Amino acid sequence: MDARSNAAPVIIKRKKIVAGGGHHGGAWKVAYADFVTAMMAFFLLMWLLGATTEKQRKGIADYFNPTVTVNRVSGGGSGAFGGDSVFSEQSLAQSGTGASRLHSTESRQARGDLGVANTGAEEDEVTFAEVSEALRARSGESLASDEILRHIVTRVTDEGLIIEISDLDGAPLFQGEGAEPTALLRDIAELVTSVVGLVRNDLAIAAHTRARPVILVDNPVWDLSAARANRMRLLLEEAGARPARMRRVTGHADRAPVVANPMDLRNNRVEVIVLRSG
Repeated sequence: MDARSNAAPVIIKRKKIVAGGGHHGGAWKVAYADFVTAMMAFFLLMWLLGATTEKQRKGIADYFNPTVTVNRVSGGGSGAFGGDSVFSEQSLAQSGTGASRLHSTESRQARGDLGVANTGAEEDEVTFAEVSEALRARSGESLASDEILRHIVTRVTDEGLIIEISDLDGAPLFQGEGAEPTALLRDIAELVTSVVGLVRNDLAIAAHTRARPVILVDNPVWDLSAARANRMRLLLEEAGARPARMRRVTGHADRAPVVANPMDLRNNRVEVIVLRSG
């Protein structure tokens, strides 16, 4: 027998190592990076809102607004390609150089302005500030300036600059429960006409009344507010405002009170609105 047959056999044991989890890719890293970026932008926005003034925030917002206006309607010429003149009152949309009506008002006429048209929002803000400042300055020239200023409040809305003129205790704008103006309202109308004459924007007139008791069978608030709005229009035109500037005259009855008590005298008011140019 071979001597090598008595040797112990050699056993080789191979241990299989299993890697934990395997390779999952890097998609989670991209999602995490987007999340961190969004959170950073959010906290930066919160910081800006708390650390800036209203005027600074408006400046930041204006920075991201486009400054070149693109009009859907383009002008043409009288040459070989036909079309209308760029100064046509009949064909151009309201874009700063053209007009939107055949018989347009002065503030909407095509004036032949050259250059890039702007949105006009900035011009409106300057216009409204000019009217408000002139209103305060010119009321100071009157002997009844304190009495007049007590009745007038101005505010800027999406529609335009609202000059609100309201009743006060012992100082009504109209005589009794009718539409005949008092001497006070006539003075206020002359003042308002003088300041809105500084700008070319169109005007709108609105009148509101205080509520009446619900037991009334014939509630006059609708007819009364409409009559007062129209009377205010006539006062402005008598003081020198051009009729072509009047775009709207409305009566709102008692549907939009400015104080909690709907029967309060302050709800008797007339609004002269300097409309936005756009």
